[in-house]
Amino acid sequence: MGAQQVRDGFAELYGAEPEGVWAAPGRVNLIGEHTDYNDGFVMPFALPHTALAAVARRTDGRLRLHSADVEGGVAELRLDDLAPESDKGWTAYPAGVVWALREAGHPVTGADIHLASTVPAGAGLSSSAALEVVVALALNDLYELGLKGWQLARLCQRAENVYVGAPVGIMDQTASACCTDGHALFLDTRDLSQRQIPFDLAAEGMRLLVVDTQVKHEHSTGEYGKRRAGCEKGAALLGVDALRDIPYGELDAALDRLGDDEEVRRLVRHVVTEDERVERVVALLESGDTRAIGPVLTEGHASLRDDFRISCPELDLVVDTALAAGALGARMTGGGFGGSAIVLAEAADVDTITKAVEEAFAAAGFTAPRVFEAVPSPGARRIG
Repeated sequence: MGAQQVRDGFAELYGAEPEGVWAAPGRVNLIGEHTDYNDGFVMPFALPHTALAAVARRTDGRLRLHSADVEGGVAELRLDDLAPESDKGWTAYPAGVVWALREAGHPVTGADIHLASTVPAGAGLSSSAALEVVVALALNDLYELGLKGWQLARLCQRAENVYVGAPVGIMDQTASACCTDGHALFLDTRDLSQRQIPFDLAAEGMRLLVVDTQVKHEHSTGEYGKRRAGCEKGAALLGVDALRDIPYGELDAALDRLGDDEEVRRLVRHVVTEDERVERVVALLESGDTRAIGPVLTEGHASLRDDFRISCPELDLVVDTALAAGALGARMTGGGFGGSAIVLAEAADVDTITKAVEEAFAAAGFTAPRVFEAVPSPGARRIG
């Protein structure tokens, strides 16, 4: 799906040309899972898979939405009727962005929007954030709002938290809005400071595979919210603003203070150790020791599986099979309870690992996984 196809689709739907076409990518998180809503560190990079939007302004207070990926016609909404959690369908994501912009005082008077996406939905690759960010960027450009990428990310997070009702952190939207080609984004989610870390695996003879297990997840369901509430409980019991404030060297003492609340202890242990893993990966990449990040990724999976308890049999099978077939490292990525795993491998081992994972899924009676290479790609931008 390219800019011209989306432009043509818009013209067919609305009987006029759009004012432009924009793209915003999905993302893979290299390391730093469930740390973003704990004010911690994350390290995503943008995928070549994008959400595309052809957009034109309106002046009559109406929002018309259409997706090439969803059955049904054009949805028409009145801007004055937009209200949090009033919409449980896909339109909540773009409508929520318009609501958030208007709530923040930005003069958006309506829009016609036609969307299409190549980001796999439900795969833990931030298809919803891509949808939000592409709409936000288009309206920012068309209405000349002057908002920076991190500001758009904040507004998109508010749309998903309040309008959609999903308690997500800031990582996905920031990755879609701010990542750059050939780099991973080291993001401090407390102050939104960013560092672009060069991440060119191909130049070093390696590849990063994404294995979409085809097990769908939903952030707005209860388990994600329970983990977040548990982390907030842990921070309150420890007397800190967020778990980010527990130094790695003081983890054991902090866990002792939590007593016999085993669930909260597990959540705290994951977040504190995961922040340390992000910092370790940054140091390894900056020192040129890229292969050494493999075991750190695998450590992260064990923590997500055993402490945060958000893995599933399919994700564990990917990790175990890939490692047995020679992978340098592997872990689940994204919110959990399904979605995707990432596998760091030597380029020469990719075919062997892919075949082993596919055969393992077939033997277990699981739906065949989708395997593709993840290449660090540009963030959100105008493309037409």
